[in-house]
Amino acid sequence: MQSELFVITPPFTQLNTPYPATAYIKGFLNTKSISSTQADLGIEVILALFSKKGLTHLFNQAELKNEIFSFNVQRILALKAEYLKTIDAVISFLQGKNPTLALQICQEDFLPEASRFSQLEELDWAFGAMGTQDKAKHLATLYLEDISDFIVECIDPNFGFSRYAERLGRSANSFDELYEALNQTPTYIDAILIDILKAWIEKVQPKLFLISVPFPGNLYAAFRCAQFVKQNYPHIKISMGGGFPNTELRSLSDKRVFEFFDYITLDDGELPIELLYNAIVKGGEFNLYKRTFLLENGEVTYRNDALRSDYKQADVGTPDYSDLLLDSYISVIEIVNPMHRMWSDGRWNKLTMAHGCYWGKCTFCDISLDYIKVYEPVAAKQIVDRIEDLVEKTGQNGFHFVDEAAPPALMREVALEILRRKITVTWWTNIRFEKSFTGDLCLLLKASGCIAVSGGLEVASDRLLKLIDKGVTVEQVAKVTRNFTEAGIMVHAYLMYGYPTQTVQETIDSLEMVRQLFEAGVLQSGFWHQFAMTAHSPVGLYPEKFGVVKETEEIGTFANNDINYIDKTGIDHNKFSYGLKKSLFNFMHGICFDYKLQDWFDFKIPRTTIAPNFIDIALNSNENFNVKPTAKIVWLGGKPSVETFTKSKKGNTWEMINLHFHNKRETFSIQTNKAEGEWLVGILNRISAANDKTLTFQEIKADFENEIEHFELFWYSKPIHTLREYGLLVL
Repeated sequence: MQSELFVITPPFTQLNTPYPATAYIKGFLNTKSISSTQADLGIEVILALFSKKGLTHLFNQAELKNEIFSFNVQRILALKAEYLKTIDAVISFLQGKNPTLALQICQEDFLPEASRFSQLEELDWAFGAMGTQDKAKHLATLYLEDISDFIVECIDPNFGFSRYAERLGRSANSFDELYEALNQTPTYIDAILIDILKAWIEKVQPKLFLISVPFPGNLYAAFRCAQFVKQNYPHIKISMGGGFPNTELRSLSDKRVFEFFDYITLDDGELPIELLYNAIVKGGEFNLYKRTFLLENGEVTYRNDALRSDYKQADVGTPDYSDLLLDSYISVIEIVNPMHRMWSDGRWNKLTMAHGCYWGKCTFCDISLDYIKVYEPVAAKQIVDRIEDLVEKTGQNGFHFVDEAAPPALMREVALEILRRKITVTWWTNIRFEKSFTGDLCLLLKASGCIAVSGGLEVASDRLLKLIDKGVTVEQVAKVTRNFTEAGIMVHAYLMYGYPTQTVQETIDSLEMVRQLFEAGVLQSGFWHQFAMTAHSPVGLYPEKFGVVKETEEIGTFANNDINYIDKTGIDHNKFSYGLKKSLFNFMHGICFDYKLQDWFDFKIPRTTIAPNFIDIALNSNENFNVKPTAKIVWLGGKPSVETFTKSKKGNTWEMINLHFHNKRETFSIQTNKAEGEWLVGILNRISAANDKTLTFQEIKADFENEIEHFELFWYSKPIHTLREYGLLVL
């Protein structure tokens, strides 16, 4: 398996699916015939740790310490034999390889239980509608979290399933603390990681070692991997890229970083990596670089002298998941939030519809950085080519489009292309709640396999949405969430509190808007985030426009992104966190809508100024039913069976047609005169979603009026109204 490049994701990101950065890079390298191997060291460390052999060693380490542990750890140690007996079977179950174990897990006398299971009584009602498999996954997740608590207390305080030593990566303006940690003896988890990495390096023998660091929780492990390779294989060059350096390391100046890494690249990785490869493989005294930090003459230098443009999205290749242990990822159900559950349950192939964000204006967002600023969509046919390619190679037909915000027009074309090719996929993505998401577009997305969307409602206040430059209103969000919900697509809203100049009244009014959205049944999931100011957002770049003052102007020598600031309102937004999150937890379960907002807080809050029926009124306001001439008309149903009969009245007889339609769930009929019925049968065939070409409203009108008069009368008649309810879409 020798390769010129070895690409890894260090521990830890997700347990259920690989983080896609390495697959994207490998897909690109394939287009250049550059040999590469990839590995997700996170899942490999977890599987080594959570095994009979791993736990045996873990328990031995803890017992050697002769310390007085908490009651919880004493209980786990006392049940050691039960953990060793069950661990391999549970991991196999969570990998989807042992589904019958669910029956035993649900009997609740199979798994040893420690402190995490104390939540069970509170959560019992939440699983009323859940099947055996889901309940078993949740119980098995609590079991793993108990073991995780044991590791944190006895073995390694930095352990976490989806992050490791995250504290060392968060807001690390100085490299000092991380550098000091790296000069300590490797931890227990480090030792497992290094053993796995060593085996890979010996097998691959790369010339260039690429480490993708998406989050602060991967940073420490990334440096540990680089340190090991630098000390033991000094001929291998090492480079870091990914989300963390792209946002945090743009002003890097600490030389000590280059004791571990030879290069750090920013933004899109394809061209910078190709140029590094050329420099390392071809050698030569002078090399050109793209957005790359390196040490030259003992100083940190940023080189961006290659004049070549970045690769277009059409030319970067299809992500390649080969080498990854796709059948070994484990699906867990940590919490009952339905959208967060999708993050941790099931294997998703990751794809992107468009590079960057088509809106690119939100003032809290890093819109000055290339990954958001440079908007470039991929053609719908090419996206679906990539979907088919990945289904064939991975055997998985679940897709998570990881766009900043998927563009509605492109989503429509992708959905039509999926329907034309008659392929079965399940997909979800992130969107803006904009008015383009009509009821009919949502029905089309659902028909193509869309099951969920997440989007930023942020602050449910029109004044603040305008300040954020979100381009939506609360009323519009309500209508769009209803359209998705009525189509059967789950909706998750990102919510924000503590935005600059936000008053206490606006926070409470936001909560009331959210309460009403859940009560109306148009939101199914949500999460409150506290506003954080970042260096590359408009708020961070121009704080005076937003009524905030940066606490320090000093730029650190290592990571620089999160900015400490003082809000001139002087409000302590932290204190709202518990009440906002607790109320949301209950609203997501369809309860406590009748509680006074004051009941969620243990300090005095103002009454809401939002009318109790604000969202109801928004949802019931008149829609504009006029159809644009350029609107595409698509029929999702099948061919009808035709039955002709004669009708007579007052001595006149004329021929009529009954059209009988069968959809997946029911049969329905419509009745028209013969001429209109025959035309309708023909046109439904032409506008079927299975056809390559779509027709516009204008084209359909012209076609009708070639043979029959008064198209508008027919279009707004009862038969067409019935068809609209069953899949005749205006897009």
